[in-house]
Amino acid sequence: MLNCICPMGGGLMNTLRTIAASALLAATNFSLLQAQTKTPQPTASCAPVNGWNLVCGLQNPEDLVPIPGTRWLIASGMTAGSGVKLVDTVAKTARPFYTGQPAQQRPDKKLFPNCPAPPDAKTFNAHGLYLRRAQAPGLYTLYVVSHGALESIQVFTIDGKGSEPSLTWTGCVPMPEGNKAYPNLGSQATSSRVAANAVAAFSDGAVIATVPQRPGTTDVQRLRGEPTGDVVEWKPGTDSFRVVPGTQFAGNNGIEISLDEKEFYVVSFGTHTVVVFSRQDPRKPLRQSMAPGFMPDNLRWSGNRLIAAGPMYDEPACGGTRLAVVDNPVLTNCHRGFVIAQLDPKTMAWTILAYAEPNPAISRVATGVVVGDTLWLGAATADAIAYRPLPRPTGVAR
Repeated sequence: MLNCICPMGGGLMNTLRTIAASALLAATNFSLLQAQTKTPQPTASCAPVNGWNLVCGLQNPEDLVPIPGTRWLIASGMTAGSGVKLVDTVAKTARPFYTGQPAQQRPDKKLFPNCPAPPDAKTFNAHGLYLRRAQAPGLYTLYVVSHGALESIQVFTIDGKGSEPSLTWTGCVPMPEGNKAYPNLGSQATSSRVAANAVAAFSDGAVIATVPQRPGTTDVQRLRGEPTGDVVEWKPGTDSFRVVPGTQFAGNNGIEISLDEKEFYVVSFGTHTVVVFSRQDPRKPLRQSMAPGFMPDNLRWSGNRLIAAGPMYDEPACGGTRLAVVDNPVLTNCHRGFVIAQLDPKTMAWTILAYAEPNPAISRVATGVVVGDTLWLGAATADAIAYRPLPRPTGVAR
């Protein structure tokens, strides 16, 4: 079953036809796209673009997490020095959150004995985010996938009790070296640390993260639907992450945990599918569902809504599917239309919250979250995050 809550009403097929029609209009410039020699850059303007308002001052904000019950969002920055930003959803402003000052550093060497040093704010590259409520009221633990000098999960404490939240770095868990995580791969796995994409954490301190491509796999394999990735898990008191058997899929991407912590959900980007696992026995998926017409990237709870966002699977203005243009860096980074949808993790039914044609201000849409009655978007290639009022239901398609 598929529900659709769309800003202009109509059924899902009409919705997708509308998106396709918009894309076909843009396809008249297809030859110009082919002639480009570098990735298109997002607009620097903060004026609304194609019906989406923008908050500028961010660099590649791939992931977003709301601080519950507040006006604040935390945004990642997937480029060196971007780090994490604090977004005021009322004032519509953003500022650096982690600055690297000594007052923001309180290392917990007992919990994180293998963490060599805090991240350098000048090079801090933040990808996936996860916010876990701590035992004390108003306190949270923020987990950040970090690239660059040390492939790792960086850990912070967030105090949300004041007029503005504060952040303190407490440690990190380095990602495993390839030859140690995958000893059976032989020379394909080197001593370089594998890169994570998304992260989640249980209340007992266990951390799970996705690895989209283990050593020796390729982007072509991932987009063909071949199993290239894994979920890895770290538990307090252990030396490193370990691969979780049974979680091998095509480009393991977004990850979330059920509200009762009995299950976890993994996005297989290459097959456009969300897969559900039992935490107690993850060796075999419990259920799964393919997304309608788009490629889910991140998964994020907004209250009791489980929301996925991502680009259209087939975008004519960008040469077709991601697989069709995998060897063309210009078309791979072309601005695709995108969808934000809610998934019922029990029935695996999808409800479309919003959809849009390609937007020149944001590319590679990855995350959707709801704060109040406003839908916020993060994108892996943008200098802003986007927002607009959450569309009200006007039609249902089955």
